[in-house]
Amino acid sequence: MKSLALRILVCGLATGLTLEAALPQTEDELAARTMIMALENIWNNAEKGGDAAALSLILDDAMVYIDEDGSLLTKMQFLEQVKQTGPQLQSLVTDAMSVHLYGETALVAGTYRVTGVARGKAFHREGRFIDTWVRKNGAWLCVAAQATPGAPGDVK
Repeated sequence: MKSLALRILVCGLATGLTLEAALPQTEDELAARTMIMALENIWNNAEKGGDAAALSLILDDAMVYIDEDGSLLTKMQFLEQVKQTGPQLQSLVTDAMSVHLYGETALVAGTYRVTGVARGKAFHREGRFIDTWVRKNGAWLCVAAQATPGAPGDVK
């Protein structure tokens, strides 16, 4: 049995599948991953639109955010930043996202690309991010997030 599992894993890795995709998933795990990916998309749309009210619904009150410049923001500070910068964003795209479940906690790692106009000048940023989600009272809430900038083209 171990031999079969090892073969499946090796074949999956050889064809580019992640370990997460190579392992069997329960319906609950699949539902959790689907929900968290949907929440990540809601986050992108709300941030791009400067919709702090929508973001507030999916962020835990004690959420901690580490911004690209290394600053540490509370939920309220992050939401204020979103209100100010959201209208400047032309696109906010996340890619290469993977959800890693650990019981009632999930980590989402991925890459991002942001373009927009600030003070009359166009900008483009890309990097990696990691978000930590916890299921509280049946709902998934983001409790921590970090964005790490990368040079254009470096992020794959």
